[in-house]
Amino acid sequence: MTGKDVERTDERVRPVEPWWAGTGTWGAAALIVVGSVAVAWVFLGLPGTPDEVAQGYHQAARVIAVGSVIAGCALLGRRRARAGAGAGAGEVNERESP
Repeated sequence: MTGKDVERTDERVRPVEPWWAGTGTWGAAALIVVGSVAVAWVFLGLPGTPDEVAQGYHQAARVIAVGSVIAGCALLGRRRARAGAGAGAGEVNERESP
């Protein structure tokens, strides 16, 4: 196969992002609340509860876990940004002092 046989385009392929990628801190809090409501829904056995109760708890726990990870990452990123801004604003870092 030669280089002429290969079709080249300038378009770059973007990776597919997960559905929760752009939710942010408030979206994470909403996911945690929705997961908690789902747990209560399964616990009370309201209409729409799956036949396997463990399956309902598992699905609700997955939503809570995704929300917790997003919230943790968002809060950790905010903390790192604040720490980075404080060190660059003229404050002396302990490691840099003579």
